Amino acid sequence: MVRTPREVAEEVRRMVAGEGGPFADLFAADGVLEYPFALPGQPRELRGRDAIRAYHGGAAASRGLFEMDGVDAVVHETTDPEVVVAQIEHHGRSAVTGGPYRFRALGVMRVRAGEIVLYQDYMDPIATARLLGRSADLAAALTSS
Repeated sequence: MVRTPREVAEEVRRMVAGEGGPFADLFAADGVLEYPFALPGQPRELRGRDAIRAYHGGAAASRGLFEMDGVDAVVHETTDPEVVVAQIEHHGRSAVTGGPYRFRALGVMRVRAGEIVLYQDYMDPIATARLLGRSADLAAALTSS
């Protein structure tokens, strides 16, 4: 049975919460993951399931920088039956600041035959830098010529 775009968005929520399988497994073999507001040193685009798997396998260490208490998602269907927009928010405690955090992102997903063919991940670069302890990297990128 082929998953609907809404069902795939729920799988993304489960993956963020640490309840699902690897993120890359949700993508078509030639799927594309875009980060329009990428942090310095982060790729703006990953092409193909293997590239997504390699990048997210290496990025898994950053999960130790925060402890999630919960993940919520609101999924909006669009006039295009392949596209959904998911507002995903997780919250918990930051190992970087020692205090609570709340992190929000917006994902625009194109799903075909039950697999993501395009995922545009819109994350606030300031909130991302704080969460991952990379505020100095972001500040340096903003002040360099």
